[in-house]
Amino acid sequence: MKRNIVVIGIVFGIIGWSCSKIETPQSQQLGLKQSIEKSTADINTAISKISQTEGYQLLSSSINPAARDASAVVFKDSITLGLIAGIYDYQPDTINLHRNLYYPFRLFKKTGTSDKMIVNLPQRLIFHPRYLHNYSLSDSVQKNDFTISASDYHLYYNSRNNLDYKLTADLTLKTVDIGSFDITESSSSFNDQSNSSNYTFTGGYTIGTTWQTGDTTKSTFALLKDNSALLKETTVFIGTDFHKRERQYDLTIGNVDIKRGSGIDSIQVYLDGVLQKTAGAKITDNSDTTGTICKKRDILLTFDDGTTAKLSTLIGPALTQLKTLISSLHDMYFAENVVDYIAINIFFNSR
Repeated sequence: MKRNIVVIGIVFGIIGWSCSKIETPQSQQLGLKQSIEKSTADINTAISKISQTEGYQLLSSSINPAARDASAVVFKDSITLGLIAGIYDYQPDTINLHRNLYYPFRLFKKTGTSDKMIVNLPQRLIFHPRYLHNYSLSDSVQKNDFTISASDYHLYYNSRNNLDYKLTADLTLKTVDIGSFDITESSSSFNDQSNSSNYTFTGGYTIGTTWQTGDTTKSTFALLKDNSALLKETTVFIGTDFHKRERQYDLTIGNVDIKRGSGIDSIQVYLDGVLQKTAGAKITDNSDTTGTICKKRDILLTFDDGTTAKLSTLIGPALTQLKTLISSLHDMYFAENVVDYIAINIFFNSR
Protein backbone atom coordinates (compact mmCIF):
# COMPACT_ATOMS: atom_id res chain seq x y z
CA MET A 1 0.00 0.00 0.00
CA LYS A 2 2.80 2.37 0.95
CA ARG A 3 4.60 1.43 -2.26
CA ASN A 4 1.51 2.38 -4.29
CA ILE A 5 1.20 5.73 -2.47
CA VAL A 6 4.84 6.53 -3.21
CA VAL A 7 4.43 5.66 -6.89
CA ILE A 8 1.27 7.78 -7.15
CA GLY A 9 3.06 10.65 -5.44
CA ILE A 10 5.95 10.47 -7.91
CA VAL A 11 3.56 10.39 -10.88
CA PHE A 12 1.66 13.45 -9.69
CA GLY A 13 4.94 15.19 -8.95
CA ILE A 14 6.13 14.61 -12.52
CA ILE A 15 2.78 15.78 -13.93
CA GLY A 16 2.86 18.90 -11.76
CA TRP A 17 6.45 19.71 -12.82
CA SER A 18 5.54 19.20 -16.50
CA CYS A 19 2.48 21.45 -16.24
CA SER A 20 4.40 24.20 -14.49
CA LYS A 21 7.06 24.02 -17.20
CA ILE A 22 4.44 24.25 -19.96
CA GLU A 23 2.63 27.15 -18.27
CA THR A 24 5.80 29.20 -17.87
CA PRO A 25 6.19 31.47 -20.91
CA GLN A 26 9.46 31.11 -22.76
CA SER A 27 10.18 34.84 -22.32
CA GLN A 28 10.14 34.42 -18.52
CA GLN A 29 12.83 31.74 -18.79
CA LEU A 30 15.20 34.14 -20.54
CA GLY A 31 17.29 36.84 -18.92
CA LEU A 32 17.43 40.40 -20.18
CA LYS A 33 20.36 39.82 -22.52
CA GLN A 34 18.87 36.70 -24.07
CA SER A 35 15.45 38.40 -24.38
CA ILE A 36 16.96 41.42 -26.17
CA GLU A 37 18.94 39.19 -28.52
CA LYS A 38 15.85 37.09 -29.33
CA SER A 39 13.58 40.11 -29.79
CA THR A 40 16.01 42.00 -32.03
CA ALA A 41 16.46 38.82 -34.09
CA ASP A 42 12.66 38.69 -34.47
CA ILE A 43 12.70 42.32 -35.66
CA ASN A 44 15.37 41.61 -38.25
CA THR A 45 13.50 38.53 -39.44
CA ALA A 46 10.29 40.54 -39.77
CA ILE A 47 11.92 43.36 -41.74
CA SER A 48 13.74 40.85 -43.94
CA LYS A 49 10.41 39.23 -44.85
CA ILE A 50 8.63 42.57 -45.26
CA SER A 51 11.35 43.96 -47.54
CA GLN A 52 10.74 41.10 -49.98
CA THR A 53 7.05 41.91 -50.41
CA GLU A 54 5.33 44.02 -53.06
CA GLY A 55 3.91 46.08 -50.19
CA TYR A 56 7.39 47.21 -49.21
CA GLN A 57 8.23 47.92 -52.84
CA LEU A 58 5.09 50.03 -53.07
CA LEU A 59 5.94 52.07 -49.95
CA SER A 60 9.57 52.57 -50.88
CA SER A 61 8.81 53.49 -54.50
CA SER A 62 6.41 56.16 -53.29
CA ILE A 63 9.19 57.90 -51.36
CA ASN A 64 10.40 59.93 -54.34
CA PRO A 65 7.56 60.41 -56.81
CA ALA A 66 8.38 62.63 -59.75
CA ALA A 67 6.93 66.12 -59.63
CA ARG A 68 3.59 66.24 -61.39
CA ASP A 69 2.14 69.02 -63.49
CA ALA A 70 -0.34 69.87 -60.77
CA SER A 71 2.16 69.69 -57.91
CA ALA A 72 1.67 73.34 -57.03
CA VAL A 73 -2.10 72.96 -56.80
CA VAL A 74 -3.70 72.93 -53.38
CA PHE A 75 -6.95 70.99 -53.50
CA LYS A 76 -9.69 73.02 -51.78
CA ASP A 77 -12.83 71.01 -52.06
CA SER A 78 -14.64 68.06 -50.54
CA ILE A 79 -14.72 64.51 -51.87
CA THR A 80 -16.67 61.71 -50.25
CA LEU A 81 -16.72 58.06 -51.23
CA GLY A 82 -20.29 58.40 -52.49
CA LEU A 83 -19.17 60.91 -55.13
CA ILE A 84 -16.54 58.64 -56.64
CA ALA A 85 -17.88 55.15 -55.85
CA GLY A 86 -17.82 52.68 -58.70
CA ILE A 87 -15.51 50.41 -60.68
CA TYR A 88 -12.98 52.19 -62.87
CA ASP A 89 -10.44 51.04 -65.44
CA TYR A 90 -7.40 53.02 -66.49
CA GLN A 91 -8.38 54.19 -69.97
CA PRO A 92 -7.16 57.73 -70.76
CA ASP A 93 -9.48 59.85 -72.87
CA THR A 94 -7.42 62.58 -74.54
CA ILE A 95 -10.09 63.54 -77.06
CA ASN A 96 -12.85 64.88 -74.81
CA LEU A 97 -10.98 67.54 -72.90
CA HIS A 98 -12.24 68.89 -69.59
CA ARG A 99 -12.27 72.55 -68.69
CA ASN A 100 -10.21 71.94 -65.54
CA LEU A 101 -6.68 73.19 -66.17
CA TYR A 102 -4.87 70.61 -64.07
CA TYR A 103 -6.96 67.56 -64.95
CA PRO A 104 -7.86 68.31 -68.59
CA PHE A 105 -8.68 64.73 -69.58
CA ARG A 106 -10.13 61.67 -67.96
CA LEU A 107 -7.68 58.92 -66.94
CA PHE A 108 -10.23 56.39 -65.67
CA LYS A 109 -13.40 55.14 -67.31
CA LYS A 110 -16.27 53.94 -65.12
CA THR A 111 -17.07 50.34 -66.04
CA GLY A 112 -19.36 49.24 -63.21
CA THR A 113 -21.17 50.15 -60.00
CA SER A 114 -20.02 49.54 -56.45
CA ASP A 115 -20.35 51.10 -53.01
CA LYS A 116 -16.53 51.19 -52.99
CA MET A 117 -14.04 53.00 -55.20
CA ILE A 118 -12.43 50.14 -57.13
CA VAL A 119 -9.71 51.18 -59.56
CA ASN A 120 -7.90 48.87 -61.97
CA LEU A 121 -4.69 50.22 -63.46
CA PRO A 122 -1.25 49.08 -64.65
CA GLN A 123 1.20 48.27 -61.87
CA ARG A 124 3.77 50.57 -63.49
CA LEU A 125 1.66 53.57 -62.45
CA ILE A 126 1.79 52.35 -58.85
CA PHE A 127 5.45 51.43 -58.51
CA HIS A 128 6.56 54.37 -60.69
CA PRO A 129 4.09 57.19 -59.90
CA ARG A 130 5.66 59.57 -62.43
CA TYR A 131 3.83 57.67 -65.18
CA LEU A 132 0.54 58.33 -63.41
CA HIS A 133 1.16 62.04 -63.01
CA ASN A 134 2.65 62.64 -66.43
CA TYR A 135 0.65 60.82 -69.08
CA SER A 136 2.22 60.64 -72.53
CA LEU A 137 0.54 59.61 -75.78
CA SER A 138 3.64 57.60 -76.58
CA ASP A 139 3.20 55.39 -73.50
CA SER A 140 2.64 51.78 -74.44
CA VAL A 141 -0.64 50.12 -73.47
CA GLN A 142 -0.26 48.26 -70.18
CA LYS A 143 -2.50 45.61 -68.66
CA ASN A 144 -4.67 46.78 -65.73
CA ASP A 145 -3.22 44.24 -63.30
CA PHE A 146 -3.23 46.31 -60.09
CA THR A 147 -6.40 47.01 -58.09
CA ILE A 148 -7.11 49.57 -55.36
CA SER A 149 -10.34 48.81 -53.52
CA ALA A 150 -11.23 51.67 -51.15
CA SER A 151 -14.05 50.82 -48.74
CA ASP A 152 -13.75 54.18 -46.95
CA TYR A 153 -12.54 57.49 -48.35
CA HIS A 154 -13.13 61.15 -47.83
CA LEU A 155 -11.01 64.25 -48.35
CA TYR A 156 -11.81 67.73 -47.18
CA TYR A 157 -9.31 70.58 -47.24
CA ASN A 158 -9.50 74.36 -47.44
CA SER A 159 -7.17 77.35 -47.32
CA ARG A 160 -7.63 77.73 -43.55
CA ASN A 161 -5.60 74.56 -43.02
CA ASN A 162 -8.68 72.54 -42.08
CA LEU A 163 -8.29 68.92 -43.10
CA ASP A 164 -10.37 65.82 -42.55
CA TYR A 165 -9.07 62.69 -44.28
CA LYS A 166 -9.80 58.96 -44.26
CA LEU A 167 -8.61 56.08 -46.40
CA THR A 168 -9.21 52.36 -45.95
CA ALA A 169 -8.13 50.34 -48.97
CA ASP A 170 -7.11 46.82 -49.97
CA LEU A 171 -4.48 46.32 -52.67
CA THR A 172 -4.08 43.41 -55.08
CA LEU A 173 -1.53 42.68 -57.78
CA LYS A 174 -2.61 40.20 -60.43
CA THR A 175 -5.56 39.31 -58.15
CA VAL A 176 -3.16 38.44 -55.28
CA ASP A 177 -3.53 40.31 -51.98
CA ILE A 178 -0.46 42.44 -51.19
CA GLY A 179 -1.74 44.33 -48.15
CA SER A 180 -3.99 47.15 -47.01
CA PHE A 181 -3.90 50.79 -45.88
CA ASP A 182 -5.80 52.41 -43.03
CA ILE A 183 -5.13 56.15 -42.72
CA THR A 184 -6.86 58.88 -40.72
CA GLU A 185 -5.74 62.50 -40.55
CA SER A 186 -7.26 65.71 -39.22
CA SER A 187 -6.09 69.28 -38.81
CA SER A 188 -7.73 72.48 -37.61
CA SER A 189 -4.56 74.60 -37.49
CA PHE A 190 -0.81 74.29 -37.92
CA ASN A 191 -0.44 73.46 -34.21
CA ASP A 192 -3.41 71.12 -33.98
CA GLN A 193 -2.92 68.10 -36.20
CA SER A 194 -3.21 64.33 -35.82
CA ASN A 195 -2.48 61.35 -38.02
CA SER A 196 -2.69 57.58 -37.86
CA SER A 197 -1.24 55.54 -40.74
CA ASN A 198 -1.07 51.75 -40.89
CA TYR A 199 -0.08 49.27 -43.56
CA THR A 200 -0.79 45.58 -43.07
CA PHE A 201 1.47 43.25 -45.03
CA THR A 202 0.77 39.66 -45.92
CA GLY A 203 2.12 37.25 -43.34
CA GLY A 204 0.59 39.03 -40.34
CA TYR A 205 2.99 41.98 -40.14
CA THR A 206 1.76 45.55 -39.63
CA ILE A 207 3.66 48.84 -39.63
CA GLY A 208 2.00 51.83 -38.01
CA THR A 209 2.72 55.46 -37.14
CA THR A 210 0.69 57.99 -35.17
CA TRP A 211 1.39 61.59 -34.28
CA GLN A 212 -0.38 64.59 -32.88
CA THR A 213 0.73 68.19 -32.40
CA GLY A 214 -0.22 70.92 -29.97
CA ASP A 215 1.04 71.99 -26.57
CA THR A 216 1.85 68.30 -26.20
CA THR A 217 3.33 66.55 -29.22
CA LYS A 218 3.21 62.76 -29.32
CA SER A 219 4.50 60.34 -31.93
CA THR A 220 4.48 56.55 -32.06
CA PHE A 221 5.92 53.94 -34.38
CA ALA A 222 5.09 50.25 -34.11
CA LEU A 223 6.06 47.03 -35.85
CA LEU A 224 3.54 44.29 -35.08
CA LYS A 225 3.30 40.58 -35.71
CA ASP A 226 -0.24 39.23 -35.33
CA ASN A 227 -1.10 42.36 -33.27
CA SER A 228 1.79 41.77 -30.84
CA ALA A 229 4.48 44.46 -30.71
CA LEU A 230 7.93 43.42 -31.95
CA LEU A 231 9.08 47.05 -31.74
CA LYS A 232 7.22 50.09 -30.47
CA GLU A 233 8.53 53.56 -29.77
CA THR A 234 6.67 56.50 -28.25
CA THR A 235 7.95 60.03 -27.63
CA VAL A 236 6.09 62.85 -25.90
CA PHE A 237 7.22 66.48 -26.09
CA ILE A 238 5.82 69.54 -24.35
CA GLY A 239 6.08 73.09 -25.65
CA THR A 240 5.80 74.47 -29.16
CA ASP A 241 8.09 75.31 -32.07
CA PHE A 242 11.72 75.62 -30.95
CA HIS A 243 10.87 75.31 -27.27
CA LYS A 244 9.92 71.65 -27.27
CA ARG A 245 11.27 69.45 -24.50
CA GLU A 246 11.02 65.70 -24.28
CA ARG A 247 8.84 64.66 -21.38
CA GLN A 248 8.58 60.92 -21.98
CA TYR A 249 10.28 58.23 -24.04
CA ASP A 250 9.14 54.60 -24.15
CA LEU A 251 10.66 51.82 -26.23
CA THR A 252 9.31 48.28 -26.36
CA ILE A 253 11.45 45.50 -27.82
CA GLY A 254 9.53 42.25 -27.52
CA ASN A 255 9.08 41.68 -23.78
CA VAL A 256 11.58 44.40 -22.79
CA ASP A 257 10.51 47.98 -22.03
CA ILE A 258 12.87 50.95 -21.74
CA LYS A 259 11.40 54.09 -20.17
CA ARG A 260 12.61 57.62 -19.56
CA GLY A 261 10.43 60.36 -18.11
CA SER A 262 10.92 63.86 -16.79
CA GLY A 263 10.15 62.65 -13.26
CA ILE A 264 12.50 59.66 -13.39
CA ASP A 265 16.08 60.07 -12.21
CA SER A 266 17.41 57.30 -14.45
CA ILE A 267 16.34 55.25 -17.43
CA GLN A 268 14.34 52.23 -16.34
CA VAL A 269 14.52 48.80 -17.95
CA TYR A 270 11.71 46.28 -17.51
CA LEU A 271 11.66 42.59 -18.40
CA ASP A 272 8.15 41.12 -18.57
CA GLY A 273 6.96 44.13 -16.56
CA VAL A 274 9.55 43.64 -13.80
CA LEU A 275 11.97 46.50 -13.13
CA GLN A 276 15.58 45.33 -13.57
CA LYS A 277 17.73 46.41 -10.62
CA THR A 278 21.22 45.84 -12.03
CA ALA A 279 20.75 46.21 -15.79
CA GLY A 280 20.71 49.69 -17.30
CA ALA A 281 20.51 51.79 -20.41
CA LYS A 282 21.96 55.03 -21.71
CA ILE A 283 20.23 57.07 -24.39
CA THR A 284 22.31 59.16 -26.75
CA ASP A 285 20.97 61.95 -28.98
CA ASN A 286 22.41 64.45 -31.41
CA SER A 287 19.29 66.55 -30.93
CA ASP A 288 16.64 66.76 -28.23
CA THR A 289 13.84 66.79 -30.79
CA THR A 290 14.75 63.71 -32.83
CA GLY A 291 13.48 61.14 -30.38
CA THR A 292 13.63 58.04 -32.51
CA ILE A 293 16.10 55.23 -32.70
CA CYS A 294 15.60 55.19 -36.45
CA LYS A 295 17.14 58.64 -36.82
CA LYS A 296 19.72 60.14 -34.47
CA ARG A 297 18.89 58.29 -31.28
CA ASP A 298 20.71 55.22 -29.96
CA ILE A 299 20.59 53.20 -26.77
CA LEU A 300 23.52 51.58 -24.99
CA LEU A 301 22.33 48.62 -22.94
CA THR A 302 24.23 47.24 -19.96
CA PHE A 303 23.31 43.70 -18.97
CA ASP A 304 23.51 41.88 -15.64
CA ASP A 305 26.87 40.32 -16.55
CA GLY A 306 28.42 43.74 -17.22
CA THR A 307 28.52 43.40 -21.01
CA THR A 308 27.09 46.13 -23.21
CA ALA A 309 25.50 46.39 -26.64
CA LYS A 310 24.16 49.22 -28.77
CA LEU A 311 20.62 48.75 -29.96
CA SER A 312 21.52 50.19 -33.36
CA THR A 313 24.05 47.37 -33.75
CA LEU A 314 21.57 44.68 -32.72
CA ILE A 315 18.93 45.82 -35.21
CA GLY A 316 21.36 47.41 -37.66
CA PRO A 317 20.36 45.30 -40.66
CA ALA A 318 16.76 46.53 -40.35
CA LEU A 319 17.35 50.24 -39.76
CA THR A 320 17.44 51.31 -43.43
CA GLN A 321 14.14 49.60 -44.20
CA LEU A 322 12.57 50.95 -41.00
CA LYS A 323 13.50 54.51 -41.97
CA THR A 324 11.87 54.03 -45.36
CA LEU A 325 8.66 52.65 -43.87
CA ILE A 326 8.39 55.30 -41.17
CA SER A 327 8.96 58.16 -43.60
CA SER A 328 6.53 56.82 -46.19
CA LEU A 329 3.71 56.22 -43.71
CA HIS A 330 4.23 59.43 -41.75
CA ASP A 331 4.14 61.60 -44.89
CA MET A 332 1.34 59.60 -46.57
CA TYR A 333 3.25 59.35 -49.87
CA PHE A 334 1.12 56.62 -51.43
CA ALA A 335 -2.17 58.12 -50.26
CA GLU A 336 -1.38 61.61 -51.52
CA ASN A 337 0.49 60.79 -54.72
CA VAL A 338 -1.56 57.83 -55.91
CA VAL A 339 -4.98 57.41 -54.29
CA ASP A 340 -5.76 61.13 -53.92
CA TYR A 341 -4.56 61.88 -57.42
CA ILE A 342 -6.85 59.15 -58.79
CA ALA A 343 -9.82 60.27 -56.66
CA ILE A 344 -9.45 63.91 -57.69
CA ASN A 345 -9.17 62.99 -61.37
CA ILE A 346 -12.35 60.90 -61.15
CA PHE A 347 -14.08 63.67 -59.18
CA PHE A 348 -13.30 66.48 -61.64
CA ASN A 349 -14.08 64.43 -64.73
CA SER A 350 -17.42 63.17 -63.49
CA ARG A 351 -19.06 66.59 -63.09
